[in-house]
Amino acid sequence: MAARSQQLGSRSKLPMRPTTVLLTTASAAAVLLMAAVLFGSRWTPSSDTETWVSAGVRVVMNAVSSDQGTVPLATVPDPSDRLLGGLLSPDFDDRSCLSRYRAGRYRRTSTHALSPHLVSALRRYESLHRLCAPGTPAYARALERLRASSPNATAAGDNAGDDPSGGAAAPCDYLVWTPDAGLGNRILSITAGFLYGLLTDRVLLLNGSRGDLDDLFCEPFPGSTWILPQGEFPVRGKLGIDTFQSLGNTLARGEPLAGRPWVYVHLVHNYLTQDRRFFCDDVQGELRRVRWLVFKADNYFVPGLFLIPRYERELARLFPRRDAVFHHLGRYLFHPSNTVWGMVTRYHGSYFAMADERVGIQVRMFKWAPISIDDFYGQILKCTHRENILPATVAAASRAAANTSAAAAKHKAVAVVSLHGEYSDRLRDLYHEHGNAAGEAVSVFQPTHLGAQHFGDTQQNQKAFAEMMLLSFSDVVVTTCVSTFGYVSQGLAGLRPWVLTPPDHGKAPDTPCRLAPTIEPCFHRPPHYNCRAKARGDSGRTVQYIRHCEDFPDGVQLLES
Repeated sequence: MAARSQQLGSRSKLPMRPTTVLLTTASAAAVLLMAAVLFGSRWTPSSDTETWVSAGVRVVMNAVSSDQGTVPLATVPDPSDRLLGGLLSPDFDDRSCLSRYRAGRYRRTSTHALSPHLVSALRRYESLHRLCAPGTPAYARALERLRASSPNATAAGDNAGDDPSGGAAAPCDYLVWTPDAGLGNRILSITAGFLYGLLTDRVLLLNGSRGDLDDLFCEPFPGSTWILPQGEFPVRGKLGIDTFQSLGNTLARGEPLAGRPWVYVHLVHNYLTQDRRFFCDDVQGELRRVRWLVFKADNYFVPGLFLIPRYERELARLFPRRDAVFHHLGRYLFHPSNTVWGMVTRYHGSYFAMADERVGIQVRMFKWAPISIDDFYGQILKCTHRENILPATVAAASRAAANTSAAAAKHKAVAVVSLHGEYSDRLRDLYHEHGNAAGEAVSVFQPTHLGAQHFGDTQQNQKAFAEMMLLSFSDVVVTTCVSTFGYVSQGLAGLRPWVLTPPDHGKAPDTPCRLAPTIEPCFHRPPHYNCRAKARGDSGRTVQYIRHCEDFPDGVQLLES
């Protein structure tokens, strides 16, 4: 770690023009109270005083006692700053990715504070990625050691090669993402993998050998790629719960992890008890000595990382507001390719650009939660009318009275995103045939009508990502419960959505929707494992800031408190 830090060096100060939220030392009691609220109630021993203090309190105490005096805990980015307060690197050619510095102009101003520590961590990671990415000598050495696939070759290669600066090259550690499930799941699992890379100094690489990532995202890290070159990676074949080299199977056999050339981490929804030990501190300690981790996930496993004690302090510094993890990392990582951005801007220019208010409605039907189109449409209408998202309609006889104020009418543009067109068609007909009590002009559109989801289809992925981006430009968002598509859109927007509640025995529920308690996605399959007791536990009752999801009660999600 020390050798790598010397290699990476330090970055110059970033151009930031934020309104700074300062943590002051008004009194020790105020500091402790604020820390207790911000960081929850896990307690750790203090080696200096033999007393126990909250890990969050320790972070705040360290911050306010810094040699530099008062330290900014977090900042709110200036809306006119194209770098989003330092979240984005300035080291890109604007033309290579038109969306990177422009998407922020289309969204509501973010009110979610950005930690300077996160900004610094991102710049350090970019330097690490540039050093270790495909095409570099460090990557070539690491790949050769992996191909050798023996402990002796790995050990011999630890100090192989020369640093361009003249010193011994520190070996690079890697985390290889393997695709699984649909685009929403993929975006969420990539985000979780990247955060894990930040915490462990691992370089995240995406295995896009199937080609379904082509022309979808821009490269997020300057001067390098995060895509594994096709045909180079020696770990091939189907990876799953039965893979011999998996973390779970290795632990079940009682074999050590340290010294292995690579380990497969299975974090898909069907993972078993031994796989879930990935979220245990002792296993994380062993994984530090494995150069290559290959993982597959269909989950947003970020809340699970917050359950690991060794990462608690760093996570508290990176995200003083725990309910904005995906909001920041998603806007940092996922920028539409120029092809996708062209779709987004055409949709926006045709439908959203002239509206006074933009409403996004994401509709998804699941086989495990059947409901008729008529009932689901009625639920959407009841939700949007009850919560004043869309104006209630009036009888034809009342249209003239409602239209007397037409000159001053507010224009609402409604984007309906669904695989099917019935919902947008019905909404459009409703407001075309009836007036509304508010006298507002309501236009309804649907960008695409795909009919069915096809995993791995490049063109469908492009259209789906364009729709996610368009929804993130909304002022109000209505989403379907449990939908990862909705999670991505609300997170990029930074908006708490109105979530359509699941059907009750095939019928629309009495409560059509609820305002989500957080913008964070739900981790649908948390470990529910007590690492100390080595027995089943409840991940939603371990720390104060992780609670069960309202839309999927077995899952958990990050809250502010």
